[in-house]
Amino acid sequence: MSLEASELILNKDGSIYHLGLLPEEIANTVITVGDPARVQKISVHFDSIEVKKQKREFCTHTGIYKGKRITVMSTGMGTDNIDIALTELDALVNIDLKAKKIKDKLTSLDIIRIGTTGSIRKEIPVGSYIISELALGFDGLMHYYKDDSFLKKDIANAFVEQTNWSVKKALPYVVEGGKDLIQRLSSDATIKGFTATNVGFYGPQGRILRAEVPDPKMNDRIAAFEYNGHSVTNLEMETSGIYGISRLLGHNAASMNLVLANRATGEFLENASEMMDELIIYTLNKISQ
Repeated sequence: MSLEASELILNKDGSIYHLGLLPEEIANTVITVGDPARVQKISVHFDSIEVKKQKREFCTHTGIYKGKRITVMSTGMGTDNIDIALTELDALVNIDLKAKKIKDKLTSLDIIRIGTTGSIRKEIPVGSYIISELALGFDGLMHYYKDDSFLKKDIANAFVEQTNWSVKKALPYVVEGGKDLIQRLSSDATIKGFTATNVGFYGPQGRILRAEVPDPKMNDRIAAFEYNGHSVTNLEMETSGIYGISRLLGHNAASMNLVLANRATGEFLENASEMMDELIIYTLNKISQ
């Protein structure tokens, strides 16, 4: 049965609605970044670029790095954008867009986030590279999908209990990254992490400028959480969505995080641009091996 036009929306040129991409324009290895400007910071290292497209916040470059075909795509910030970006990436490889039918043979993508984060632990300093083994989602995204068999419910339940999580907020969920991909990207230069994904940058992460938050000590309780050796290491805004949608649709995902701020010590990384360039080169070399 064909998917209805209202569900699988295409542009006049046959490209997928939000990304504006055709199936042949993406590689099986995809780097995602929040900031559209970071796409060029990555693709400048490619030996050649075959695709350059932008629609809304979704900027995409596909090219070759050391013989490896790679797509780098900006998603904008937040798991709402991740839901769009990853669902449409999956459609590009696993749905026949002309026939509007799911393919019999499915393709699994490698999806690597390169982004920034804030550490909540004194022992993880600014400038560190955290690779997320687990993601803790405060965004509620995965509760909109039927299959929750891959969620780590025991960890999430323990977190809710230990932190006295408010019933006014979305129920947290925990999801694992792609083990093989994480192993490929890991080295002595990286720290294995348990990354919490927030729905915003200010109030949701406990930052107070003019608007107060109901629980100023929430970050302390998040940092104090411990269950079977799992403790939260850092806060950011996309990883749980990337891991959740990837698990749901059969893709491999890893999140590479540059620690810009340490919330426990109040420090902020001064040479952030240079350190991000180093993380980009590190990641490109790892995935091209």
